[in-house]
Amino acid sequence: MRKSHRVVLSAATVLALTGVAVPATATTSVVLDQGHVDVVGIAWEDNAFNVHVHDEESATEYTPAEVQLVAKPGAQIAVPNDPAYAFLGAPGSPAWVLPQVQDPELLWPGIGSEEIASGVFTNDALKVTLVGVTGPADFSIFTTDAFGTPTRLADSGNGLPDAINTTAGGHLHANWAFEAAGTYKLKFKVSGTLAATGKKVTSTVATYTFKVQQ
Repeated sequence: MRKSHRVVLSAATVLALTGVAVPATATTSVVLDQGHVDVVGIAWEDNAFNVHVHDEESATEYTPAEVQLVAKPGAQIAVPNDPAYAFLGAPGSPAWVLPQVQDPELLWPGIGSEEIASGVFTNDALKVTLVGVTGPADFSIFTTDAFGTPTRLADSGNGLPDAINTTAGGHLHANWAFEAAGTYKLKFKVSGTLAATGKKVTSTVATYTFKVQQ
C-alpha cells in the first residue's frame, strides 16, 4: 500500500512561508498533463470524506480547485468504426481519450481509495458518482477488455448521475474521453455506508477542471 501524504501546501502557502508576497486576489493552479494521477483520490478523515487529487509522480495531494488537468493533443483519436463506440460520436470524428493503459506522454487518470481501511464501510463498498459535466461536448468514462470492447461506467451523453462502484483500498483505471477540445468542469461525489452505524455518508461535490488541447 502506498504511503499517505496528508500535509498539502498550496503554491500560495509555500510563497508566503518563504517570504514572497502573494496578492490577496491571487489564485493558484497546478497543471498536471502527464503521469499517474488519481484524479479522484478518496480518504476518510475526521468522520468525513476527503476527496482530492493525488499526483502519484510527486506523492503530492491537492484540492481539486488547485489543479488544472490537461488532455494534450496526443490524446486525440478517431472514433472507431464500430457501433460499440457510437457513444463517442460518429466514426472517424475526433475524441480525446486519456487511456486506461498508461501512456507516459499523457495523463493517466485513476480513482483511488487506498487510504481507506477495510471494515470502515459496509462490504468495503464505495460509490463515486459523476453528478455533472459542463463543457463543449459530452464526457465519458469507460473500460475496454482484452478484445477492445468498451463498457461505459459514466456518460454525460445519456444522462447523469452515473455511479461507479469501487471498494476501500481499491484502485481503478479507465478511459476518460472528451468529445471536443475546450475546458470541462467535472463534478463528482463519493458515498458509502458506515459499517459501525449503518449510516449512509456522502461527500460534498468536488469540481475538477480539464483542459482538452487540440
